[in-house]
Amino acid sequence: MKRKLTAILYASLLTTALPFSACAEESEAPLQKVTLNEVAHSIFYAPQYAAIELGYFAEEGIDLELVCGFGADKVMTAVLSGDAEIGFMGSESTIYAYNQGASDYVVNFAQLTQRAGNFLVAREEMPDFEWTDLKGTKVLGGRKGGMPEMVFEYILKQHGIDPATDLEIDQSIDFGSTAAAFSGGLGEFTIEFEPSATALEKEGVGYVAASLGVDSGYVPYTSYSAKTSYMEEHPEIIQGFTNALQKGMDYVNSHTPEEIAEVIAPQFPDSDLETITTIVTRYAGQDTWKENLIFEEDSFQLLQDILESAGELSQRAPYSDLVTTKFAEAAVR
Repeated sequence: MKRKLTAILYASLLTTALPFSACAEESEAPLQKVTLNEVAHSIFYAPQYAAIELGYFAEEGIDLELVCGFGADKVMTAVLSGDAEIGFMGSESTIYAYNQGASDYVVNFAQLTQRAGNFLVAREEMPDFEWTDLKGTKVLGGRKGGMPEMVFEYILKQHGIDPATDLEIDQSIDFGSTAAAFSGGLGEFTIEFEPSATALEKEGVGYVAASLGVDSGYVPYTSYSAKTSYMEEHPEIIQGFTNALQKGMDYVNSHTPEEIAEVIAPQFPDSDLETITTIVTRYAGQDTWKENLIFEEDSFQLLQDILESAGELSQRAPYSDLVTTKFAEAAVR
């Protein structure tokens, strides 16, 4: 009887605190674990890191685990195997997988960057650089079939330069080692992402001569994708993830490079704030990031034009199968 009376009194006391307790319980709902495998860890993807550092994924109920795949092929493997729920890479990989007959194929649901993020670095300052200056030279390029190399070759062809005969493109060097090879004396030019381009300038051994992002025009360089089955089973997670990204995009597009650098600095502990600011300024100045995450059909078809030009596309893939815009459209505020 005493135990029953105690329980009644305890319940009575709880009644006055019920609204607060209910709110606290609701706010402490467990976050959903999501693994994102990214193709590279680069300041080029500043909106993503802003979303992480500002807590936007947590606001959307997501406990994000970020893994670097170091290559689109490895990211795609992680997504197809289920080691990662979401992949971040060049969307050409989704076309390749689709054309190879993948049944549970990977679909793009958000586009982050709209320009290439790499730069042509020369041994000397070339304020009046023309692409025809590359004729007869040796350039440290990218992996055959990778977006950096295909965009580079696309630009060359746009300027009447034959990548196979008018210059020598060295594709034998690992992506992360070209800057060191160039610093060591190999090649007359090199194609570099940040922070390597800025690092070569700081060393005084290289100078940015041209931006592939500017000269190639608007290209859907990187996007987020997931398996068809995962998107069908977890649309609320894909929507929350996209919402968080859009918040990160909004932040980047409404703040100064200095403010952005301050926010994303924890993601790049090996780079000083001045370097991060320089790189963000460079990317922001060339209109790198979209205002929204909507992957439009014109961009998808341009991507396939580039793949065809590089001889890497066996057949064109349908936009309606490989891109969905409903999550990005719903995320726009």
